Amino acid sequence: MRLRGETPDAGPGDWLRVLAILAPPPPPAAPGAFDFQRQAYFDGLGGVGFAIGRAEITARSRGEGLDGLVLGLSRLRQHITERVRGHRPGAVGAVTAALMTGERGAIPESVMVAIRDSGLAHLLAISGLHIGLVAGVLFVGVRAGLALVPFVALRQPIKKWAALAAIAGALAYALLTGATVPSQRAFLMIGLVLLAVLVDRRGISMRVVAWAAVVVLLIQPESLLSASFQLSFAAVVALVSVYEAVRMRRNERPETPSWLRRAGVYLAGVAATTVIAGIATAPFAVFHFNRFVEYSLAANLVAVPVTALWIMPWAVGAFLLVPFGLDALALAPMGWGVGLVIRVAETVASWSGAVAALPAMPTWGLVTIAAGGLWLTLLRRRWRLWGTAGIGAGVASLLLAIPPDVLVDANGK
Repeated sequence: MRLRGETPDAGPGDWLRVLAILAPPPPPAAPGAFDFQRQAYFDGLGGVGFAIGRAEITARSRGEGLDGLVLGLSRLRQHITERVRGHRPGAVGAVTAALMTGERGAIPESVMVAIRDSGLAHLLAISGLHIGLVAGVLFVGVRAGLALVPFVALRQPIKKWAALAAIAGALAYALLTGATVPSQRAFLMIGLVLLAVLVDRRGISMRVVAWAAVVVLLIQPESLLSASFQLSFAAVVALVSVYEAVRMRRNERPETPSWLRRAGVYLAGVAATTVIAGIATAPFAVFHFNRFVEYSLAANLVAVPVTALWIMPWAVGAFLLVPFGLDALALAPMGWGVGLVIRVAETVASWSGAVAALPAMPTWGLVTIAAGGLWLTLLRRRWRLWGTAGIGAGVASLLLAIPPDVLVDANGK
């Protein structure tokens, strides 16, 4: 429910009294379009509407037990969001808050459109990139700090201590940002990888992806049909499959590259990751959103390194400085990086032909592509290549997608 006019200073869990007009959640705008009613059902949302009077607080939050924990996280999310926007007003502050707490409501519509049209929307969806970076920064930082103390470094398993700190930090970040399906998947995978460090095993494999999917589906089985689940796991399955093959070839030819070669390999990795994830998620993006972003590679080659090497390390610093009231020291340089990402998004989105509009393929076409993709990525022998036939058949189904000439809505218009 959207409040109007002067609103009280209400927090998560507070009870309000207000005169309002409510209605059932709206049905899909067209056959096969996004079904808000279905999402509202699983979210426990019974109605939507707007207030026609001033809201009044009748009782403050008194959450206890698990409800108290959830409301406490919501209040902390609100507090951090307000602090970030207070220190960094405007679009930069809104995007900064979205990266730290997952709250994207204050981002100007023009900026959101530019971020989507440039292929950088994944930077605002808290997922593997963000949680992996938070865990990585904490792991490297804690391990490097302990290594500076010889008495500790030579006698204690500081690598495992760093892994425990990274697990705790990644969990806190995932909870603070709302524990969405992509962040659940990311934390489960990162947690298993770091758990492998604790028991001296290799953690990154397709089995980790499978376990993450099983846990997410046990908690939220309805997420299987959501765009976030399909996009997230499609990208991860493709990336793990490709990089497992790359790692096997590297092990056959070990070498110690120079710093210049390492920089080149890093940029090549960003480009390859963008291309692989883009190809893997394109069918699902077309099916759900009827759009394909054409210049995402150019935008990601700049935005991803800036996010990984500059923005997220400062975000971790800001989180650590919030209890001392010194988070502005980290938010300022973080905002410089966010401003650069926004400029990149606006520049790339302004290029001619940045977004191609496509009709949604039939459901059977998407299922065929998914089956072919799993065949291609999960199997190990050469007959895995038969999966490309399924992918090709699914892509060809686009030729059979004929949009209607006339749509009649529920009111007969």
